[in-house]
Amino acid sequence: MYESILLSLKLAFLSTLILLFLCIYPAYFLARKEFFLKKVFLAFISLPLVLPPTALGFYLLILFSPNNALGRFLASFDISFVFNFKAILFASCIYSLPFMFNPLYSAFSQLPKSLYERAFLLGKSTSLIIFRLCLPCVKRSLISAIVMSFAHTMGEFGVIMMIGGSKVGQTKVASIEIFEAIENLDYARANDIALILLLISFCILFIMQFIKK
Repeated sequence: MYESILLSLKLAFLSTLILLFLCIYPAYFLARKEFFLKKVFLAFISLPLVLPPTALGFYLLILFSPNNALGRFLASFDISFVFNFKAILFASCIYSLPFMFNPLYSAFSQLPKSLYERAFLLGKSTSLIIFRLCLPCVKRSLISAIVMSFAHTMGEFGVIMMIGGSKVGQTKVASIEIFEAIENLDYARANDIALILLLISFCILFIMQFIKK
């Protein structure tokens, strides 16, 4: 039981950390720039919000399957993205992407353009503008994005089941163990795991209220 919970925490932490560094620059540039395909990019990033997780997991499974060209290419380098921890980490990053990206994009979009322009006129680099000027101004949205991404990954089931299966110590996260416990009519075990997840989620949200303040 505790192994699956620790695996869920590890997955949520790593995926949130990866998404944080992957989303900051794209959110900043898309908030500042206007171009023809911008709405296409925004729609594509938000697609996991409406796409069923099992559908996303299915397409990822087909994409990285050894029977597929990409899967065979990766297998030639002894790399696999199916039924292991790398697979569920990759899938979680994709499925939780809008929960990290959208709050940052909205926050950057609300900052006045004069803020950027003055910083550039002073000769500041892009990285300095983002991390020393913009992020402190949108820290509430940043914290919300981190919390939502972490919490969303902790509770994910469908996409992980499709591409990761249920391998103890590798892909059997808490949500999958709850499902299997219910299948086996072991409601006491399912309740224990669900209660721990509930307490973890509540503690995270409770602590974040103080951080935001």
